[in-house]
Amino acid sequence: MSTRLQPMSPHIENVSTLATHTRWIQLGLGLVCMMAISSPQYVWTLMTKPLAAKLGIALPELQVTFSLLIILQTFFSPFQGKLIDRFGPRALISVGTAMSGLSWVFASQVQSAPMLYLTYGVIGGLGTGIVYVGVVGLMVRWFPAQRGFAAGAVAAGYGMGAIVTTFPIAASLQARGVDATLWMFGIAFAVVGLLASQGLRVPPAHDAAGANVNEAGSPVANLRPSQTLRTPIFWLMFAMMTMMSTSGLMVTSQMATFAADFGVTKVLVFGMAALPLALTIDRFTNGLTRPLFGWVSDRVGRENTMFFAFALEGVAMALWLFTRDNAVLFVLLSGVVFFGWGEIFSLFPATLTDTFGTRHATENYGWLYISQGIGSILGGPLAALMHQHAGSWLPVFGAAITLDIVTALLAIAVLKPMRRRFLAAPRGV
Repeated sequence: MSTRLQPMSPHIENVSTLATHTRWIQLGLGLVCMMAISSPQYVWTLMTKPLAAKLGIALPELQVTFSLLIILQTFFSPFQGKLIDRFGPRALISVGTAMSGLSWVFASQVQSAPMLYLTYGVIGGLGTGIVYVGVVGLMVRWFPAQRGFAAGAVAAGYGMGAIVTTFPIAASLQARGVDATLWMFGIAFAVVGLLASQGLRVPPAHDAAGANVNEAGSPVANLRPSQTLRTPIFWLMFAMMTMMSTSGLMVTSQMATFAADFGVTKVLVFGMAALPLALTIDRFTNGLTRPLFGWVSDRVGRENTMFFAFALEGVAMALWLFTRDNAVLFVLLSGVVFFGWGEIFSLFPATLTDTFGTRHATENYGWLYISQGIGSILGGPLAALMHQHAGSWLPVFGAAITLDIVTALLAIAVLKPMRRRFLAAPRGV
């Protein structure tokens, strides 16, 4: 007896189309939320001189504000992820966007360094952390077959969002001063982020069930953080993300300094000053790499993509060092270095969710995201100390290149077989 395949009913087809449409709306809203919180970190450098003059403090004392922003954004992310998983992304991301924007409003009123630390650093850091882990954790649930791309797209919004605001903020600082600029843009960021976050929601039950698969389409168990943290594979990913974060920041955080030492800061490239041109290209490639390599990993595998991208950064750094007297290559290779680094913010959250499931994805990623905080603390100071001790940039580049290559090899030779065995082991789904 033969059977004939029945065509999909119009109702099922319409539901599928609606779910796909809703998914892209969620991605767009998440992208706007990320862009709304990007400026406190990425335009901080514009604020340092006017804030130092206003408060009458030295730059090292002022930079405590930025350190607090990064530390509270990353090291409190597991707690923030737990709140998001418990109370839902819309409520917590609404609070986070409001906190991030209002931190600037409050900072516009301060008259002392401790109050700046509290407003810009503490409130801003907690707010941006809530939004960052919340949006990434939500997107990997909405896009089960495109997790790498979705995580990369919203991460790019955070990395590139300040491109939209850098020039307006710089112009406002010149025309209105730091207090009026902080107040005006803080209100704008809070309003935009708050409005966008109102449309966020978790996938419906039928979508959530389908989302609990890995990149190969196989079902994955939902592990709580208490279970996830007991697995060696989590700590391998944590170590790898720490190593990549540290290696990238060892070089990128010192770029202006070693560019001056290499003698390229005053050279014109394509009619523009080399360093500003390099920084502009770097910001673009650092954003582009996140959705691009995420998209590639959705198709060729997470670890295969990690191996290529991490090795690419190591090779680009080596070429960057060997051709340091050539200003054109300095500019172009700086873009390749950033291109090989920024994808960690799409590959690791996607790999984590593929491995440990979607139900606790936000809180699990909160624990993994601490590695970025460790890299932020180690990268810049470690590079500065190595350069100061050796009187050369060779040890700094050598350490960064070694970390890149080692992490690339760990991805393909250790993480890939370890994750294959872990996913094949029987456990409840």
